[in-house]
Amino acid sequence: MNIATYIPPGEQDPNDLAWMREALNMAEEALANDEVPVGCVFVKGGNAIARARNRTNEWRNATLHAELEAIDHLLPTHPAPLSSITLYVTVEPCVMCASALRQIGIGRVVYGCGNDRFGGCGSVIDVNSSDRLNTHPAYIAEGGYYREEAIMLLRRFYMSQNPNAPKPKAKATRVLKTDFLPIPTTPSSSRPPSTTPTSIKRNSSSSTPIIPSSGDSTPALEIPPSSSGSITDDFVGSLDSEKTILPIGSTLASTPVPGPID
Repeated sequence: MNIATYIPPGEQDPNDLAWMREALNMAEEALANDEVPVGCVFVKGGNAIARARNRTNEWRNATLHAELEAIDHLLPTHPAPLSSITLYVTVEPCVMCASALRQIGIGRVVYGCGNDRFGGCGSVIDVNSSDRLNTHPAYIAEGGYYREEAIMLLRRFYMSQNPNAPKPKAKATRVLKTDFLPIPTTPSSSRPPSTTPTSIKRNSSSSTPIIPSSGDSTPALEIPPSSSGSITDDFVGSLDSEKTILPIGSTLASTPVPGPID
């Protein structure tokens, strides 16, 4: 049973939406690099301290989800528990990532759309809140922030064609639609106040503040509804057989490292 928590649009904090827009920017970068478009930002005290995107295809490593990519660079300077940190991620963390977040003692997770196949924050398994785990305490996980934009990014990814795939699928005849399943209705929870997104720096070598983006939401695209009915359009969250897989280490010199940035 799906027990994920979704916050109605009218109750969503503007600060949370601003940070989610930053996570969407990272997801857009992933999409531009033929990765499953998931992006995230870790925030502490009003500052982004790490951000990342999926790199599973780039490094041929199914564990390099956005959350784990950021955690690798975050822990050396911010050791667990991370109870004062909020993670903003465009898609509900999978079971693997939700477990990792529980183990590092994350304080709160805010996500865009649900992950009906592998969600670890209530859509499939409630790793974030289960009392069967004896690691760090349960953490708050709330979805629905720019949900449709997050879904559209995933659908745009799965509409793409790759003639170099082992078994390429013909997708040219697919018609984009704007249909979305209704957002699950859940009671509002008691939530801690959001951090105010100010004085962000993207990396230590830049002195230019990066302020969360604002403006209209992503334009609606036409997209076919998922054959399974999943609101994330059959999201797989790991290596995708239809995407170009780069040799390991092929972009080592040019790949920016999303390390601590405060």
